[in-house]
Amino acid sequence: MTTATTAHEIRRVGPRIGAEVIGVDLTRPVDEKTADALREAFEGHKVLVFRNQHLTPDQHVEAVRIFAEPFDHPTAVKDAANPLVYPYNVRQTGKASQWHIGGLWRSPVFAIESLTYEEVPELGGHTLWADLQAAYDDLSEPFKVLLASVSAAYDADPQNYAQGKRRTAVGETVEHPVVLEHPVTGRKGLFISTSALRLTGVTPDEGKVLLDHLLRHASSPDYTIRFGWDPGDFVLWDNQATWHYAVDDYGDGARVYRKVIGVERPQAEAASSSA
Repeated sequence: MTTATTAHEIRRVGPRIGAEVIGVDLTRPVDEKTADALREAFEGHKVLVFRNQHLTPDQHVEAVRIFAEPFDHPTAVKDAANPLVYPYNVRQTGKASQWHIGGLWRSPVFAIESLTYEEVPELGGHTLWADLQAAYDDLSEPFKVLLASVSAAYDADPQNYAQGKRRTAVGETVEHPVVLEHPVTGRKGLFISTSALRLTGVTPDEGKVLLDHLLRHASSPDYTIRFGWDPGDFVLWDNQATWHYAVDDYGDGARVYRKVIGVERPQAEAASSSA
């Protein structure tokens, strides 16, 4: 089912990343011309915000399907209305108040993550994103050469990433290169998270120095955009080009949202959806 082509506006919010989409109603099916325009905007802006959508769980999944294949997480708590939707209430699950990338237990990591906000604090509770590709661009050429042979090790157990779960000791690990060539755009960017256990390809002492520098550089305010929220807002972001931080400045205030994750579609399916 399709609708007539939707007139809309992509309103740039930050000088590097981030845009708000005006005039698209995601509670209704989106025509292919509009979907193509949204995918193009997403590649360029990396974080898209759709205000006042109030999506149901099923509508949330279909909104993500415009950009990627919704992912069935093996350990996440699932919404009763749709198993591809994961409900969060920070009073029960805890807060994600550190810079991070989603899905580091798997390779490749999630292509996108998305949230629909249901309850938000009266003040505060904003989210920051940083542009990891811009952070990479600003590195010196000799440093880029060094990083090309460096990877970071992470916990490979998805149970240790599930909301509200107590982490167990790290067993199996997975490695990701600290420089990622984006699978869609081909642009290189840093790919690092605060949950990195160690760097490989360098000595342990070198790894500690490098990791500290990369984490500080990638979280510089020079690369960030900040959004605040109202109930009904919908946001999705490129999990392979950005990392994010949920600001914990609202005490025991409410923060309730639903998450849907997207991964790359199989090649043939991806080609047909963009044709």
